[in-house]
Amino acid sequence: MTAVPAISPPRAPAWLDQREYPFTSRWMTLPSGDRIHYVDEGTGPAVLFVHGTPTWSFEWRHLIRALAPSHRCIALDHLGFGLSDRPAAASYGPEAHAERLRQFVDQLGLTDFTLVVHDFGGVIGLPLAVEDPARVRRLVVINSWMWHLGDDPAVRRIGRLFGGALGRLLYERLNFSLRVIMPGAYADRSRLPANVHAQYLAPFTVPRDRGTVLWPLARSLGRPSSHAERLWERRGNLAGMPALIVWGMKDPAVKPNQLERWRAALPHAEVVEVDAGHWPHEEAPDAVGASVTAFLAR
Repeated sequence: MTAVPAISPPRAPAWLDQREYPFTSRWMTLPSGDRIHYVDEGTGPAVLFVHGTPTWSFEWRHLIRALAPSHRCIALDHLGFGLSDRPAAASYGPEAHAERLRQFVDQLGLTDFTLVVHDFGGVIGLPLAVEDPARVRRLVVINSWMWHLGDDPAVRRIGRLFGGALGRLLYERLNFSLRVIMPGAYADRSRLPANVHAQYLAPFTVPRDRGTVLWPLARSLGRPSSHAERLWERRGNLAGMPALIVWGMKDPAVKPNQLERWRAALPHAEVVEVDAGHWPHEEAPDAVGASVTAFLAR
């Protein structure tokens, strides 16, 4: 029997800026008993937003505002991220997140929706599209991937750095992901003002949590991945799906050479190049919002 998600009583943490994130919080209990936080705003054709690391559904606030007048916008926080539960014993690798996302979509009964992915959201969210293409109406990819990145020398170097004990120490003790990597991935760091950066820092004030939740994704970058390999092998299932690729061309993390791989994999896709870094929807929200809105209108 499908569980009916319910709006939980308000319990916004003191750090949450509800002017920037003025949405109604909802929670869903997964079969594991863990609670996933999400927002479900607007009415119309459904759009599912899937974030990466080290962020949460907050990163989608501009696009939700732009699309909610005409679309139902659903954005979850992966387990361990944002306002979702953070059980110490859970797995926080890409494949585990992908399975929990499938459970989330099943419980909501979502079909015929647009899938929007960013960063690790690609390897987490795209199994929904390649395993059941009839379920996903359209695809929007923002600086993301659906393959193992280890064949990129730059990514291999990053994987070696962060994949071992030193990497975990950097994540846990220095909060390297949020304090160094994230601002460094913006082309214009002024587009990450202190009040916005605070919304990403706040969920990870405990060093142990950063090692438990954030570091496993960093560790996976340089390691062979059967999960990513299966995705890439089944990319042909996306051939008939309308697709939009939005790419921040000054992204130092997922560089434009990965965009060229998308062009080869999805030659039918529309491509919008943005003068921004890894988070074009944060740095250039109006331009990205207009592109996605126009794509959905078609």
